[in-house]
Amino acid sequence: MRKSTVWIMAITGGVVVANNYYNQPLLVEFAHTFGVTEKAAGVVAALTQFGYALGMLLFLPLSDMTERRKLIRLMLLAATCALVAAAMAPSMHALIAAGFAIGFTSVVPQLLTPFAAQLAPPKERGRVVGIVMGGLLSGILLSRTIAGFVGAHWSWQTMYWIAAGLMIVLFVLLGRTLPQGLPTFHGSYASLMRSMGELIRTQPVLRETSLVAALQFAAFSAFWTTLVFHVHSLPQAYGSDVAGMFGLVGVIGAMAAPYAGKLSDKRSPRLTVMLSSILFVLAFLVFGSVGYGLVGIAAGVVLLDLGMQSGHVSNMTRNFALKSEAVGRLNTVYNVTRFLGGGLGSVVGNLAWTHWHWPGVCVMGGALSLLAIGVQLYFGRRYAALPLAAG
Repeated sequence: MRKSTVWIMAITGGVVVANNYYNQPLLVEFAHTFGVTEKAAGVVAALTQFGYALGMLLFLPLSDMTERRKLIRLMLLAATCALVAAAMAPSMHALIAAGFAIGFTSVVPQLLTPFAAQLAPPKERGRVVGIVMGGLLSGILLSRTIAGFVGAHWSWQTMYWIAAGLMIVLFVLLGRTLPQGLPTFHGSYASLMRSMGELIRTQPVLRETSLVAALQFAAFSAFWTTLVFHVHSLPQAYGSDVAGMFGLVGVIGAMAAPYAGKLSDKRSPRLTVMLSSILFVLAFLVFGSVGYGLVGIAAGVVLLDLGMQSGHVSNMTRNFALKSEAVGRLNTVYNVTRFLGGGLGSVVGNLAWTHWHWPGVCVMGGALSLLAIGVQLYFGRRYAALPLAAG
């Protein structure tokens, strides 16, 4: 597998996944444009995550039974249409629907990650997954910086027009650079979907990684969904551009992705996941104690994003080692569960902010992080005797 192909996959994953996160630093602008409350604007972020989860459920299994390059390019065209709909939204309700459609169609990063893992030699799988995931998380974080800047200096609609143009560029680029990905499953779509239930039933590692990832991403989303409200509520009344700048700080965590992948290759990826959950808890302790100034928030962001990336890469490394012929379906179960957690985190974060403001968000995020540790301890006791579970 060429290094250039790995990096193209990483860049593509980052650019496409950013579609789902442009809205977070722009929520205040949405509220001002359509004359709604912050709580109403926050629905866009939550439904985008739920749309992403549904899109993964319906489309990711297809990567096991269709030619992957063709599927990826079709999804890029669909995402382009959703982004144009957001840019032209005439009302809050239309923007919410477009947000759901953006999430539903922007699943290309989750098609690319198992594709890269399947193309990579087994001994390099963690490193390759780490590189692709590093690009993906960089896209999540930088999307907030870019969208915050564009929203503050031009308009939130401009951000969505730019994103639509990028999808067209990627459609052309991937058609020329991606190798073909031949199907590994031969059967009907219905039997393909049913087989995921069998994977859930027979793979305890998949159950563990999915639940831990859902809780971690819920905590992550609760923070990022409410950050723009928090910095706007400070005495300086910072805007979306300042909220988005924290994405640059979080790139430090994204840079750890290849190293987390290498550590998973050499040591226990399960240990790396536990350490990542501990970093989540520490991050919310920092947010709650010194998160009322920009420096304190930045310190917590570094811990949070480092935990997010190291845990996610290690979880996926464990999953892809289970059944090479079913990586698309394993990835579907894992990521659908994870993004349902992310959508739930956006909802509970929004509610916590509405009722208890920043302290409530910090308590909620810390509680979700502790639950992730609890899930790992439970599975550790139950499956310690199984080699895969121990890994």
